[in-house]
Amino acid sequence: MNSDRREDSQIDEWRSHWPPVLAAFLGLSFASALFQAIGLFIAPLQQEFGWTRTQVTAGASVAAIVMVPLAPIAGAWIDRWGARRVAIPGLIFTMLAIASLALANGASSQWLALWAAYGVVASTLNTTVWTCVVLDTFKAGRSLAMSAVLSGTTFAGAAAPPVTQWLTDSFGWQAAFVSLGFGWGGVALVLTLLCIPDRTTRIRGTAAQENADLPGLSLREAARSAPLLRIGLATLIIMTLGSALVVHRVPILTEAGVSRATAAQVAALSGVMGVLGKLVMGWAMQRWDAGVVGGLSIGALGAALVLLLEPLRTSATIVVAMAMIGFAGGAKLQIAAYLTSVYAGARNYGKIFGVMAGVIAVASGLGPVLGGMAFDALKDYSLLIWTGFPCCLLGAALLMRLGARPVWSDAASVTAR
Repeated sequence: MNSDRREDSQIDEWRSHWPPVLAAFLGLSFASALFQAIGLFIAPLQQEFGWTRTQVTAGASVAAIVMVPLAPIAGAWIDRWGARRVAIPGLIFTMLAIASLALANGASSQWLALWAAYGVVASTLNTTVWTCVVLDTFKAGRSLAMSAVLSGTTFAGAAAPPVTQWLTDSFGWQAAFVSLGFGWGGVALVLTLLCIPDRTTRIRGTAAQENADLPGLSLREAARSAPLLRIGLATLIIMTLGSALVVHRVPILTEAGVSRATAAQVAALSGVMGVLGKLVMGWAMQRWDAGVVGGLSIGALGAALVLLLEPLRTSATIVVAMAMIGFAGGAKLQIAAYLTSVYAGARNYGKIFGVMAGVIAVASGLGPVLGGMAFDALKDYSLLIWTGFPCCLLGAALLMRLGARPVWSDAASVTAR
């Protein structure tokens, strides 16, 4: 009977609140689009300015690093004014920042400054903004709605490469930056204005006084928790490798002899597999040992890298490898968020995962430039691939040995099973 009531409540919520989910999904996809598309700009910018790949991708690294200290400030603004009031100006300024990248004149300092400006304004569009839309509007169906919104990042991974490839080939790289900014961002802005309600307080905010009574670790306990430290280290390793592969996946394919247009299509397939990976891993981690499932996913990423090496590399293995990379890539954020909730509990989850989010931002900044440096060192991506394989093995080992899953009973006690 209770199950039937829960299902009815979820159906009612989706009937009433699917428009905000759609708007948040597209908003998060726009927030991820530039990082997903930057690989398509490498060749045009190299041809235009004679830059190395490290110079081109250093901008994305600068933006990601700038976002690290600004993310908590954006979170405080959301708590005070609500997601809509932060997202609207954030979308407008981010649209302008992306379009302004078309002003690049060949000076590395100017390029880095433009990306730093982008990092400042795009920090207002981080994952917290869009997931808080779900917290505003969903209760019974919150988990499914959250998964739908988070799929915006993997949708960007599927859509941004072919769209960017078509724009750069048809109109040039300057027009591509402007179109991504005002086109994709404009649709996200319109949906945000029309569909996201103005809520200055969130559902979870009304229960803030109850947080101390929730089960879970204190901040001091979390800092000494071996499972959380392992999760954090695995997240740093895998997110660094993952961000390098996302930014450089099109150049990796073109270096393997794939045409640029086909490479963009294969990258889109990788993005589609990322959506599937997010959904499948979310289901599997609830049914079986979450650490083992996450470790196997990371191990699959390592196997995919091997398929990109000679003499195993063929047209078929390239497609299979990119599909596997997309699947594992889509699961990365899901793994970090879910395992943190399992081993930290609910008491201080926001603060603890905030630290994990900082780790993810650092990894996102390191990955692209390290990938560019790996290519510039040997003039191919073999160093990145050979380095990535043991990194995957280490990350998988860290996740598969987390220990017994805790069963939280109250704020002061925990048992393990």
